[in-house]
Order: sequence, then structure tokens, then C-alpha cells
Amino acid sequence: MDLDLRKVRYFAAVADTLHFGRAAEALHIAQPVLSRQIRALEKDLGAALFTRDSHGVALTEAGRQLLTDATLLLASADATRRRVTAAARGNQRMMVGFRAGIAVAPAIQQFAIRHPEVMVDVQRIEADEQAGMLLDGRIDIGYVRLPIDEAGLRVVPLYTEPRVVVLPAGHRLAGKEEVTEADLAGEPLLWSADASTQPTKRPHLNAGYLVRGVDETLEHVAAGRGISFLARSATVFYTHPDVTYVPVPDLAPDQVCLAVAASHLSPVVDDFFTAAQAAAEITAECGNYEMWQLGGGAISNHR
Repeated sequence: MDLDLRKVRYFAAVADTLHFGRAAEALHIAQPVLSRQIRALEKDLGAALFTRDSHGVALTEAGRQLLTDATLLLASADATRRRVTAAARGNQRMMVGFRAGIAVAPAIQQFAIRHPEVMVDVQRIEADEQAGMLLDGRIDIGYVRLPIDEAGLRVVPLYTEPRVVVLPAGHRLAGKEEVTEADLAGEPLLWSADASTQPTKRPHLNAGYLVRGVDETLEHVAAGRGISFLARSATVFYTHPDVTYVPVPDLAPDQVCLAVAASHLSPVVDDFFTAAQAAAEITAECGNYEMWQLGGGAISNHR
């Protein structure tokens, strides 16, 4: 028997709240209807998905497995719906997501040579949304930074970037040409919403602020609340009068990749990948990334 996507959506709503009443409210259906649909899904699968007792509702082992699979399944269904709707309208558009500090224009220009009929839109994305937006079709292709949950995605390495530390302009290390992780020992660190993205292996005090995106990061650093680490391209795309960037050569480099939903098979997508890889190679050959070091001097941009 084929899996009924409507029942899977109902299941996901209950799994999200672990409460049949609240899930029914969110789905705008009566609770008895929702309960019947969940029982029907359990019958279809031949497995109990929830335990229900006086302590509340909990997922069974089978339920946890379905929740993992349902996330990809429902996102893929949403993406398919978006692509079919766009095709029916005759739209030849592609949405490319990109993380802060990544230049997309060179790839778009290369891609336009082969596909002048395709309109390419761009949208900035953050670390905590890059996988989800690819899976549900809000973006077709993503310039992403690792780490990323690669489940359901095709991820291709593009290039790496050295990292810098972001310091308040008056910091004791602000005038250095470069620093080491050891120099930064004991400094309070601003954590991103996706804490796994911190590249340092040395322990740092948690500054107590969760930041999302480069703009928030710079404001918190400028206020003296902690330090942060960013890819070197941030020194070109983002300036702030009260922060300084200093290279940290012993930090692992930042990895930039191209990513697409594994189910999104298209010659046009493949051609964009080819254009992006060619653009990255040309940029590397021209030495533009090295120019970001401002002639080999410190990147300490106290502006």
C-alpha cells in the first residue's frame, strides 16, 4: 500500500507537539478525526507510532524512525509541488541561495551564456535554514558552508577560505597581523544558533549570546560581549567601525560547497553546478581571494 502523504502530515503535526488536541487545532480538524487518521496510518504501516498513557503522548521507536523519514519525504513533496506549479506557469526561474560572504554573480554570468532564457534569483540564507530550504524547494541550489545535514542532499565541495577572528576594535590583539588559537584562550565566544559551526577546538567561555548571521555577530562583538570566527570573505563584504578582523592561520579553513536536493534532477541544475565550479576556478587563478589580504598585510580593518 502506498504511503498517504496527508496521513504523514498529520503524524508529523502530532510528533511535533506530542499532543493530539494542539495538533488538531493547528491542522484545523477535529481531534477524533486526527486520532482516526493516525490509527489508520499505524494500520497501514503495521506499527504503533505513539504510546498514549496518563503521562501523555510519546513516540515509539517506529515513530521516531518515521519522523526522520517524514521530514525528507514531506520536504520533497513540497519541492515537487513548487517545481510543477512553476512549470505549469511557464516560469523558467531558478532560486539560488547563498551564505553571507559568497559571491554568486560570477556563476550567474557564466550560466547565462548557456541559458539566457532562465531567470536566476538569489536569496541569502543562514546556517540553520540552508538544508531545509533546499529540501522543501524554496531554493533550487545553495552555496552552503559546512557543516550541513547532508541527508537528502547532493553536496559538492567548491572552495575553502581561511578564517579570521572578529574582535572589538579596542581589543588587546586588535593590532596583530595574525593570532593563534592559543592567543585567544579564555576569550568568551559568541555562539551561533547552530552551535556546531564553531571551528575552534580549544575551549572558550560561552559569552551567553546566540547570534544569527554576520550582522548580529558584528554588533555583539562591537559591544564587547565576546569574539567570533568568520570566513575571510567577511572582511570584504562586511565592515564595522568598532570591530577588527585578524587572521587565525591555525584554524581549519571554512568549506564552501554547492548543494541541491538529491531528488532535484535536472540538466539545468547540472549546468549551474558546472558554471559555479568554472567561476570558482577562474577566481582562484586570478588570485582574487588572496587580494582580500589587502596586499599581504593584516586584515585588521579598524574603520
